[in-house]
Amino acid sequence: MGYNVQFTTDAKYKLIVDHEVTNDVTDQNQLAAMALRAKEVFGVARLDALADSGFYDGEQIKACIDAGITPWVPKPHTSRNQQQGLFTKDDFSYLADQDSYRCPSGAELTYRFSTVEDGRPQRYYASPACGSCPIRAQCTRSQKNGRRITRWEHEGLLDAMAERIRSDRAFMRRRKTIVEHPFGTMKRGMQQGDFLLRGLGKVAGEMSLTVLTYNLKRVLTLLGVPKLLAALREGRLEQAVQQLDRAGTQISIGNACMIA
Repeated sequence: MGYNVQFTTDAKYKLIVDHEVTNDVTDQNQLAAMALRAKEVFGVARLDALADSGFYDGEQIKACIDAGITPWVPKPHTSRNQQQGLFTKDDFSYLADQDSYRCPSGAELTYRFSTVEDGRPQRYYASPACGSCPIRAQCTRSQKNGRRITRWEHEGLLDAMAERIRSDRAFMRRRKTIVEHPFGTMKRGMQQGDFLLRGLGKVAGEMSLTVLTYNLKRVLTLLGVPKLLAALREGRLEQAVQQLDRAGTQISIGNACMIA
């Protein structure tokens, strides 16, 4: 039995802002909930949320943007066309002013019809030029129909995020130094690579104790022993941590699959 542990870590001091243990086999539905809770904890109007490609999901990204959270999630390369050596959707350029796509051979795919797939409104684009295209074999295996491109009604949000990542790759690379820090410390430094208990509730409790220990160790490093003991005696540990002037506007969300 395995568990999927989600962390939200602040960018400046590597303190764990929030965590959750789930049985979900993927991270695709975790981004918005974790980011929204972190925004509430920080009490800020806007927030940058960095995550790896496993968290990529259009609805989750839109939910973040609607809540004033700027997501930074790279698109995973899972296209079956790419695996078959064919052109992928990334090889087609979207022309926003014309609401059409430009294919690798220079033809224009225009809007044809709309449909709803898995609850997501989709627009379909195609071109009659496929019939005589000299590089058709590199684009589609279909002998009857030409290439079709689908576009989610909110795909412009994903395009904007992709451009944001391309324009500032150094910012995106910070993710590894933020959220991987706690996992490495817990698994190697604290020898907490496996769970001792069974059951989601018990494992969540065990994880909470591990997170508490990690955060105390971090605060001990940041504040020092005298200030930490004084804060604990006076019941003002939270105020002491807040005085660290943590970033508060940048977080990283990550996961670890841990075995029970």
